[in-house]
Amino acid sequence: MATGRGRALRLYGNRQAPAAEVAAPSAAAEVGPFTPAAAAVAAPRAGGPRNRSRSFAARPGECSEAVNAGIKSLCLTPSMKPKPRLCIESMPSEMLMKIFSYLDAVSLLCVGCVNKHFYHLANDNGIWLRIYSSCFRPKRTIWKMTSEQTETVSLDCAALHDRKPGYWKKEYIFKQIAAVKTRVMRLVKPVDPYTGLPCKNKEAIKPRRRSLIAEYHLANLTESSVALGADKLVQLFGLNPGLLVGLWKEKNEIAFVMASLHYHQLLQRSTLGSATVQYALPPNKPVLDDVDPEYGLHDYSLHLDMHGGSCTYLCGTFKSLFCRKGDIANGYLRLTVVSLKDNTKHLPLIGTLGLSWETEAFKGNVKDCCVMDVTLLDEAGKPFWCFSAPVYMELSSKASSFYDYMGHIYTTDYADSEGKVCVELVWLEETKEYFIVNLVLYISTRKVNNWYGTNY
Repeated sequence: MATGRGRALRLYGNRQAPAAEVAAPSAAAEVGPFTPAAAAVAAPRAGGPRNRSRSFAARPGECSEAVNAGIKSLCLTPSMKPKPRLCIESMPSEMLMKIFSYLDAVSLLCVGCVNKHFYHLANDNGIWLRIYSSCFRPKRTIWKMTSEQTETVSLDCAALHDRKPGYWKKEYIFKQIAAVKTRVMRLVKPVDPYTGLPCKNKEAIKPRRRSLIAEYHLANLTESSVALGADKLVQLFGLNPGLLVGLWKEKNEIAFVMASLHYHQLLQRSTLGSATVQYALPPNKPVLDDVDPEYGLHDYSLHLDMHGGSCTYLCGTFKSLFCRKGDIANGYLRLTVVSLKDNTKHLPLIGTLGLSWETEAFKGNVKDCCVMDVTLLDEAGKPFWCFSAPVYMELSSKASSFYDYMGHIYTTDYADSEGKVCVELVWLEETKEYFIVNLVLYISTRKVNNWYGTNY
């Protein structure tokens, strides 16, 4: 059983102070209460400082209290005086406050994370009021003041003494957040009439801090992901949402990682979240309509982009998309964008379809693979369903039955919790290009009901 005496003895020996030899029977090897005949303390060795040691002896029959008192006084005698510790924490609070008054807002927030004492000192309203006043000056000044007068008025005003500690710190933080949001909204206010998305997302996101947008688990990558294609060097795998991972064929190691992010709410997701928690999009407030019996089934607009990095294969806008009530099946609304029957709306993919990749030493192109960007707008022009994801062309098993096209049929699909995209293409060998002959969007009825407040 370890006691206070045992700890003191061990520290005493570790510091190499003049040690006292304790002779005791083998049964009394554990440090514990001393008996009248339990110990005999010898004199210190020659050469040791005599003013730091004491010697006494106990014989059988003598009083045990004297022995215990001697041992206790020996154990509690320090080997040397501890030197006073000189650190910033031992300084008076007034001096620390004076030092903190020279810090900027970011440094003051960091100092408040050191310990509780620093936290309370760093919440001083006087310091934060100076910082607040220097950053957010009033737009109109009725009279002029010198810096000394301004400081005196700020320190003596009722707003300083009647507020709780940390009030002006919170006011400064909230005002900074509001100022950043105002500057960002000025950048994203211009909206593209075709996509319904801000035109200056890049400028708005560029100077902002980091925020978690998506999280992926790369364990068992080849099993949990979708194989998108391969070339001579790498094999591509895709993970939702919008992640492309290239693996070297020979070593099965990661060659590169690409992310395809849609612009919708990208600014909010990039700035309003944290490094560990993603930003949660606010829920849409449905606007009820009791007049229209097919409310939420018509006037959709689609903007579709298909690109391979540096090349754009398709960029088109399709308006006035609708779905009849009879076309609702299996929990999905069917929006036909390109029909098999209407060959006037069939679309060619311009260029050789492929996804380009590049590393420091190698580069290549994976054929029949691209990135699909879908932006579906509701009847009010608001983004309703948006995604950006890699897709690949897969040879269909059914034979071609088109009179206008003679070639192999390929399909490409995408699906998530909100909807599905099904594309059917025909490969024309003569012109070496793909033609989209069928394009259908399937929207989840749960998504539509939550958005419009309906019950389909």
